[in-house]
Amino acid sequence: MRDLLLIALFAFLGAAAAGLLGALVLRLLRHRSLVVSMSVVAGVAVAAMLAGTLTVAWAMFLSSHDLYVVTTVVAMAAVVSLVTAVLLGRWVAARSRELTLAARSFGDGGTFAPPAGQPTAELAALTRELAATSAKLDSSRERERALETSRRELVAWISHDLRTPLAGLRAMAEALEDGMAPDSGRYLRQIRTEVERMNGMVGDLFELSRIHAGSLTLAPARISLYDLVDDALAGAGPLARERGVRLVGDRIEEVPVEVDGKEMSRVLGNLLINAIRRTPADGTVALSAHRSDGGVVLSVTDGCGGIPEEDLPRVFDTGWRGSHARTPPAGAGLGLAIVRGIVEAHAGRAEVHNVQGGCCFSVTLPAV
Repeated sequence: MRDLLLIALFAFLGAAAAGLLGALVLRLLRHRSLVVSMSVVAGVAVAAMLAGTLTVAWAMFLSSHDLYVVTTVVAMAAVVSLVTAVLLGRWVAARSRELTLAARSFGDGGTFAPPAGQPTAELAALTRELAATSAKLDSSRERERALETSRRELVAWISHDLRTPLAGLRAMAEALEDGMAPDSGRYLRQIRTEVERMNGMVGDLFELSRIHAGSLTLAPARISLYDLVDDALAGAGPLARERGVRLVGDRIEEVPVEVDGKEMSRVLGNLLINAIRRTPADGTVALSAHRSDGGVVLSVTDGCGGIPEEDLPRVFDTGWRGSHARTPPAGAGLGLAIVRGIVEAHAGRAEVHNVQGGCCFSVTLPAV
């Protein structure tokens, strides 16, 4: 037993010396290629075995012939280990270079294409992460392109919508100034109407800028859903009567909600005005409110004839005005974008889907 412990001690000392030397070499070469590191690791393993073997052999006073045989065997093992380490290191390094080139391609604006071959488990995990990151970048680029297109359309539409009333205001002001207005009272009323319309557009732009900047400050309070809907119906009533549209409140449940009353009134007002303007005379716009499994749902259903399926994903985009299936209103296409921004600020969601003869805008808010 004592001899066995001595042999183990001598072997450990020899292997430990080789291991410490190998650790020092690895530290010095830590920034070099993986092939070099793996060769050093293989060399350390063989050197540790050789050092332990030689230490034990010297302690046991083996003959020179036996020592030569042991050294030869260890040397052959070292050659095979080093060759295997170099081949494995070159294979892993090649896969790493392919992965680097693939990552560089999607970093420059392309799409990540996983390299061929069967990499190691670690490289496979890295490949999956890079593929997922590439998909997120593609989605982000697509959203950025859509937002940029939306901004350009918005600027063009706002410029047109502001230029038209400004031209009319200038013409009416010149007519009044020259005394050429046959009915100055009518001109003044028209000027006030155009100014209010422009003021509304500027107010929408300001509200939308606050939403996009994340500076929309809410003052939530516990209010009844019935009161909120009743105020919205009362506010949209005059426009509905003017256009000959029937405005009804359907299935209004007295459910409490925790919302900013002013902002949510703006949401319902925008939805109702949008629905009334797109519903033909003698049509019906219905507002309903009820509790569901997902929260509290407020729905506005109109008789616009429906929205084309390809336009449904864009309804809440900034500047969207509809297509040939829906007559574009006089506004700048900001109302629905404001609706979505305010609803999302309340941790809710805004959706739209087609129904028979029209479409239904629904707002889902968290239940109290």
